[in-house]
Amino acid sequence: MVDYLKVVEAGIGVETAWNIHVTGVERRGDGTTLHLSTTVGEVQTRNIVCATGAAAHPRLPEWATALSVPGVAIHTSSYQYPRQIPTRDVLIVGGGNSGLQIARELAASHTVTVAVRTRRAHRPLASYPLAAGGRRPLFGGDFRPEPVFGDSYERLQQVGVRVVPGVTDARGGAVTFADGTTASPGSVIFATGYLPGDDWLPDEARIRGPRRTTTPVPGLFVAGFPQYSRSGVDTIAGVSADATAIAHHIINRP
Repeated sequence: MVDYLKVVEAGIGVETAWNIHVTGVERRGDGTTLHLSTTVGEVQTRNIVCATGAAAHPRLPEWATALSVPGVAIHTSSYQYPRQIPTRDVLIVGGGNSGLQIARELAASHTVTVAVRTRRAHRPLASYPLAAGGRRPLFGGDFRPEPVFGDSYERLQQVGVRVVPGVTDARGGAVTFADGTTASPGSVIFATGYLPGDDWLPDEARIRGPRRTTTPVPGLFVAGFPQYSRSGVDTIAGVSADATAIAHHIINRP
């Protein structure tokens, strides 16, 4: 990815400024200038694109701080390989794609339990990324979370992975499942998703604007966030549609 970014920089003649954090943005008065606050000073510009990711910060359940296990308790963002898990048994909290992929990898060396709050539909791996992302039915109904690709719950059960209801609470070394049963896992991996990286946007901008990728703040655009655009744009393949739309918005701004 780093090499790819270097090629893009050279191709379009831009220079990336690293290790700079954005702290806020505001529009002062009725003018067209936006003021971007950063850790190295303020930048004034007519257009800003928020591309800080729909999955920027690990999301942990509220009860996570009350949990104490003899092994490790880590988010999937910190997981790299099975040897990180020192205990024989491990509980994976979350039945989405990351949770199932890690469960498959650990099944050969650990006793794995996956706590699933909402069972997801299964899709062949070849359907990714077209089927990626959660969706709301066209004619109403409940939101449907992203399907699981590749392994299904049933396939994992066939290799010894135990699938149980979601965790509702934790105290000390014990967790309580939605069916009222409890367990004391040796280690826990939180496959509980991420929070978006739009927390630096002003409140009035953190809703979708009149057109895809826009916000109510003129000149402030968002790329790669489904809530500002459409399902699937939080993938490398999907974000190109947002980039194209934003380029047209900027070119056509008065």
